[in-house]
Amino acid sequence: MVDLVELQSIAYIAQVIGVAGTLTAAFIGVRSYINSNKRAEEDKHKELETRSRELQTRQAQMFMNIYNQTTTKDFTTAYNIFSSNEWKNYKEYRELMKKKEVVGAFTILGMYWEGLGVLVREGYLDIRLVALLICGMTRYFWEKLLPIIDEARVDMGFVRWMSETEYLYDELMKYLDKHPELSTEIKKGLTSMAK
Repeated sequence: MVDLVELQSIAYIAQVIGVAGTLTAAFIGVRSYINSNKRAEEDKHKELETRSRELQTRQAQMFMNIYNQTTTKDFTTAYNIFSSNEWKNYKEYRELMKKKEVVGAFTILGMYWEGLGVLVREGYLDIRLVALLICGMTRYFWEKLLPIIDEARVDMGFVRWMSETEYLYDELMKYLDKHPELSTEIKKGLTSMAK
């Protein structure tokens, strides 16, 4: 017959085995939860990296489309017309705007830089790309307009006329302050990009 001490020992062993099983199950559950969270975090990180690469690729594609515009016949013709016409004041500028070809050229260029300004302002286009590829053109365009801009805005009654181009120029100049190696200014005595 089984004595009472043996029954108590068996009950104690069964209780220990039950506690050990519960602890093991709890450990496995916690470990599984930790591993699951770790995998979810890794997946989230990979997804963010993928999205970041996709965004960079889209920005590069978009900018190349924008940059390619500068190589079209219409754009280069417009830029040459704009560059070859001079004005000393707003009155002379207004006289030039009576010429159909000058108005057409300015419309192409003005809409181009206004569009770039919007894209930079809204964060769709990094100003770095503008600085790297069309810095000189952007600066030349705005700086040529700068002496007449205030009077033009008053005369037209349009305070935002060319405001996105102005924003683009300001952001470009801030960027160039931080990255003077990208400046389009020619320094006296500078004969090589290596200096």
